[in-house]
Amino acid sequence: MRRDFLKLCGLAGLGLAVPFRFHEAVRAEVKKDEPHAGPFYVVFNASGGWDTTYLMDPKGINEINRLYKEEDIQTRGAHKFAPTAEHKVGGLSNEEFYAEFGDELLVLNGLDYSVNNHSPGARYMATGKLDSMAYPTFAALVAACQGPTCPLSYLTFGNYSATGNLVAMSRVPYLHSLKKIANADAIEGNEKSLYHQPFVIDRIEQALQDRNQLRAAEPRLPRVERAENMLYAAQSNSKALERVSPYIPATLPKERLSQQVEIALASFKAGVCVSANLTIGQFDSHANNDPDQMKLIPEFLAGIAYLMHRAEELKIRDQLVVVVQSEMGRTPTYNKGNGKDHWSIGSVMFLGRGIKGNRVLGATDEKQFQVPIDPRTLACDKEQGVRVRPEHIHTALREFAGIADHAYSKKFPLGVVDKEKLHGLWG
Repeated sequence: MRRDFLKLCGLAGLGLAVPFRFHEAVRAEVKKDEPHAGPFYVVFNASGGWDTTYLMDPKGINEINRLYKEEDIQTRGAHKFAPTAEHKVGGLSNEEFYAEFGDELLVLNGLDYSVNNHSPGARYMATGKLDSMAYPTFAALVAACQGPTCPLSYLTFGNYSATGNLVAMSRVPYLHSLKKIANADAIEGNEKSLYHQPFVIDRIEQALQDRNQLRAAEPRLPRVERAENMLYAAQSNSKALERVSPYIPATLPKERLSQQVEIALASFKAGVCVSANLTIGQFDSHANNDPDQMKLIPEFLAGIAYLMHRAEELKIRDQLVVVVQSEMGRTPTYNKGNGKDHWSIGSVMFLGRGIKGNRVLGATDEKQFQVPIDPRTLACDKEQGVRVRPEHIHTALREFAGIADHAYSKKFPLGVVDKEKLHGLWG
């Protein structure tokens, strides 16, 4: 039975979030099997490079955009955004998105990606480190620090997903895969067709627990110890994963992000997951920029809205921390194919628990170049300000999550000196 469970994990691309060696504290945590109660971290990735001037950093001048003029730019509280209601293809318009979420939304414009290639840009935005492939994403790092023994501690659906070998990377691409994993003691996930009766399963669990405790003090080869720990973790985690079943919806959404959201939220609600890395691609609009962005940005915003609405239904919205990002922006000029190429300046958005909304920090000028900011006041300062880069954002995220002093974070330093740290970013 456990062999089938581990085989299913492999087929689904699922990794179990357990360390290679179980120290006593970790053993006790697994035995208690306490659900993770939050906060829960969600990172949305607009993979390929979004056009920020069609969202949170509107221009309407210098022919940077062709769908609106400067006088058409909309405002909602502190936010300025491009009008898209008349141009979107499906999804959610900027007008609708800001009307609902503007009061809780924090935007930072003028983020310096430093590069304009997809792979290094995605790595830089995900980890805060440009010149290393060893660093974990923020989602992986916070999962390792706050819920290392959760069965699906770090969920990822694509984009850059490195873990730094701190936590297992869990991939559950479809809701029916989640159902099978959640009901590993049943044939094909059918709760009415069990491999064994409950009393037999209880006997198996007790036997494995007794054996694991007996073997804990014995000297073993690392490979043998790891294999036995994985078996024991599979037993413990499969029991915990049963909590997911009640939160898997009977009707599956059709949209790409909504499907990812359902898997993440069911795992959050069950207390078996800490963070999720969500993504949709095709933003790399080298040709026909305007129609592509007007299809993808509304779809992207609709996915964020879906997350917030479903989290409200599940009564965990107040535990969500949401990061919305892309690995690059689009150029302020069109190419011969009516597209826009790679641009190393962009934006990032945040909302959720502990984040003060209705704020816009940073800026780009009339040519879409970054304007530096004073890290202490967060006001624009062209002369003495700092160029905000992903490491500044990640340093602030680590402090926000309370993991800046964790041993795992110190293992992967970001090198931001105190005088450049962004004070009061979260309000």
